[in-house]
Amino acid sequence: MSAAAARAEVPAGAAAVLRRLKDAGHEAWLVGGCVRDLLLGRKPKDWDVTTDARPEQVEALFEKTVAVGKAFGIVTVLPGGGEAPVEVATYRADSPDTPDGRHPASISFSDAREDALRRDFTVNALYLDPETGEIRDETGGRADLAARRIRAIGDAERRFREDALRMLRAVRFAAVLGFGIEEGTMAAVQANTALLGNVSAERIRDELCRMFTEAPDASRALHLLDESGLLAAVLPEVAAMHGVEQPPEFHPEGDVFVHTAKMLGMMPFPRSTRLALGVLLHDVGKPPTAAYKRRKAGGEWRWTFESHAAVGAGMADAILRRLRAPNALREDVVRLVADHMRLADAPSMRAGKLRRLLGDPLFGDLLELHRLDCLSCHGQLDKYEFLRVARARFAAEPVLPPPLVRGRDLVAAGLAPGPEFKDLLQKAYDLQLEGTGDKASILAAILPPEPGSRRPPG
Repeated sequence: MSAAAARAEVPAGAAAVLRRLKDAGHEAWLVGGCVRDLLLGRKPKDWDVTTDARPEQVEALFEKTVAVGKAFGIVTVLPGGGEAPVEVATYRADSPDTPDGRHPASISFSDAREDALRRDFTVNALYLDPETGEIRDETGGRADLAARRIRAIGDAERRFREDALRMLRAVRFAAVLGFGIEEGTMAAVQANTALLGNVSAERIRDELCRMFTEAPDASRALHLLDESGLLAAVLPEVAAMHGVEQPPEFHPEGDVFVHTAKMLGMMPFPRSTRLALGVLLHDVGKPPTAAYKRRKAGGEWRWTFESHAAVGAGMADAILRRLRAPNALREDVVRLVADHMRLADAPSMRAGKLRRLLGDPLFGDLLELHRLDCLSCHGQLDKYEFLRVARARFAAEPVLPPPLVRGRDLVAAGLAPGPEFKDLLQKAYDLQLEGTGDKASILAAILPPEPGSRRPPG
């Protein structure tokens, strides 16, 4: 890449860090994902620098630094002026032992070549001087970029024993970049999936979330996870969808796994983590509820999945707890799985129930999940269009207005607070949503006259 092109892309903060290090007589390069993305014509998210300067020398050169990773030769520089922090790492060689399955037991400061050889994949071990355009490639990363492949540096099994999360990272990079995984690297993944037992649930969760949200075609992430054996290791409930047949009149595309992969591939981009996980897990309850039987006496035999949404919601909850997902995300995804069949009943819903559905905070994702579900099987979007039109009708007014009848109104009507309040208030709000007059009319409808009862005036 030309020096002019490189300089034009590098933000001022990262450029200033590089310049300061070089002015002090040190080597300094951009390294890792930012170089890979620049060479692919993609916009980097982070800008990392590597140098022969020791951590204490880096700290002495910059006014504001954070030494969180200093034990591993990493100092974060805060350039100021609104510029993003820049991670500066000293060239190092790592010991092969990683007691925690992530961090080396010891490090030694080294040179650029040794630094490159301890990294994960060749495409992430490229060094760039944006001032000159020079690229340093010690591992064949440029050839792998050209061939669009993810290849581990050196002995792939050793790389994965150092940090087993790298196996999931291989899948993520391949899915996000549209690359393949080199044969030897894939074989090493397939032989070492058990190593993921040494990786924290949070790190596994973050990789899964990133691959399903960042990959332009998220179905590729699913297929690579499956091919590598990682799917069975981290999401056995999803792997169990393989071979679970569905009625061909509703699902001509194939089994539950094929259906789910097709939905993932149709997801809009960009997308939320909530939607991606909702799509991935929406039919996770089908394998345990699958039954081949007659739905009616004398009727045809076919596959059924009774209560699969409710069962799937419980499974999704367990999966996301296992992955230590944040509570809010877990609860939302569980609701998407639990309610993904509700929208099919929308045209026959009473007005109040329909408005409640339209006013659900998750309605947008539920509607998109329904659209993808339909497109990936029978292709009929009549109920989707019904709901889209219904939502548009309420665009100029709140779908769920404030309730006219509240608990204090029931007390004023002579009722003592109790368990029945909730049901009465629910009935009152349903009547309001269905257009049943004013507060007095609604109270009259939910509180039939009884001897000795007080009635609201008017």
